[in-house]
Amino acid sequence: MKHLFIFQKDSLLLTSRNQIPTGEWTQWLTEEPKETVALPVSTDGTANAAAEVEQTQGTVNDAKWISLRESFYVLPAADFRMAAKAHELLHWHRASRFCGFCGNPTEWSTEISKRCPKCHREIWANVQPAMIVAITRNNGEELLLVQSKNFKRDYLGLVAGFVETGENLEDCVEREIKEETGLTVKNLKYFASQSWPFPNVLMVGFTAEYAGGELTLQRSELNKGGWFRRDNLPAIPGKVSLARKLIDHWLEQKKTTHE
Repeated sequence: MKHLFIFQKDSLLLTSRNQIPTGEWTQWLTEEPKETVALPVSTDGTANAAAEVEQTQGTVNDAKWISLRESFYVLPAADFRMAAKAHELLHWHRASRFCGFCGNPTEWSTEISKRCPKCHREIWANVQPAMIVAITRNNGEELLLVQSKNFKRDYLGLVAGFVETGENLEDCVEREIKEETGLTVKNLKYFASQSWPFPNVLMVGFTAEYAGGELTLQRSELNKGGWFRRDNLPAIPGKVSLARKLIDHWLEQKKTTHE
């Protein structure tokens, strides 16, 4: 049995029972994909493969398209993680068809790497490190929430940004907070990390406490933002995100205090 991770851009093909298709490509598509990519074997020994098809590609057996983000809510955790990995590798495959050093066409070396047959360089999928931080004040009673101009929906999340060359994660957190909000923080602590396959980001989460400064939003990056208490939260990100895990952790801290 082989799991088939089939994408149309950011949409994933699932069976009518919200499962990853298995078997042969033509059991789920009206024709074979033009190109397929082998994926690492699952921990249970299941083989996996991925393909990205055109939006004109037809489906059979009541298969349906669902956004990768929404699949988080219906797939088992292991299947979602492999789907995310497949999405990242397909994106990287499109961007790495030629060697960045000599321009020669590349070829697959392993399921997660390529090599240049001319200059013999090994090429690995790039992962972009980024940080996200939950900032609180007034003994944890208030949380800073902001809305990035990149958000596609009307909700508020947390301060986040990409790590720059020469920075460590802590430097990045302090710089992004200062740039986007004008604030300084203290008691910076690591919380958790998350692979974020849109398309190839490693999110690293932190918590921090307000130390000083006037809240001044960077309008080139943020639409709006402010301090919020637990009883007046706006719309917030879905549970698929590390931002939501950080926010839920803050909410749980108050609950734990009262129990």
